[in-house]
Amino acid sequence: MDTVLRVELRDRIAVLTLDRPERLNAVGTRTVGLLREALERCRDDDGVRALVLTGAGRAFSAGADLGEIESFTKPGEFRDFVGRLTAAFALLEEFPKPSVAAVHGFAFGGGLELALACDLRVAERGARLGLPEMKLGVLPGAGGTQRLPRLVPPAVAKQMILTGEPVDAERAYALGLVNEVAPPGGALKAAETLAARLAAGAPLALAAGKRLVDHGLGMDLEAAIAYERETVSVLFCTEDRAEGLKAFRERRPGEFRGV
Repeated sequence: MDTVLRVELRDRIAVLTLDRPERLNAVGTRTVGLLREALERCRDDDGVRALVLTGAGRAFSAGADLGEIESFTKPGEFRDFVGRLTAAFALLEEFPKPSVAAVHGFAFGGGLELALACDLRVAERGARLGLPEMKLGVLPGAGGTQRLPRLVPPAVAKQMILTGEPVDAERAYALGLVNEVAPPGGALKAAETLAARLAAGAPLALAAGKRLVDHGLGMDLEAAIAYERETVSVLFCTEDRAEGLKAFRERRPGEFRGV
């Protein structure tokens, strides 16, 4: 059986490539199973400091595998399918190392939901991002209705969800949905460059920074600031903090070890 997901290590960056170009990288049970396995391996590999997710062929991903969905005969089967996607995307969102989605062609439905679970997104000019489920009489079911309005204004999220109409890369950048717009054919290179900058950071601080932003958004400001204070106090006692200060004084990049 085809792998459907390729994993390559490129100088501390793990590049995860959806590899079903003949199906426009539709995301099915096998894909999310391999994604979870890859994330678990990368989590435990100290040689991996950041992730890049991309797609083979002419698109990032067309969304959930409609062929698999159409084979379901009971509502519970669809619920279980969505649960598998949700669990895999949550694992990516909570991953202790930063992730960057490299979007080209289009990221629709479950494909966009996968990109939304990443920390950052790069899209090349001409790419389109959308949640078209409304046009099929349903709604996004793997986090789209919840992650999107946490990244763009709620009214914009409602328009995208309720009309099913996509936005292009430039509009997505203006909305804050993507962090960078790359030239045509340049999404992966731009994402790897961004991931390399992230990978140069101190691993403990990177993981803590993710938690502070993600968890702090669910707290009131006073509690979130207290959470921040306790977190940075713990980081102050790490060897990486001492190395960072030494590197700053010596005007050189820090050599962080995650301790």
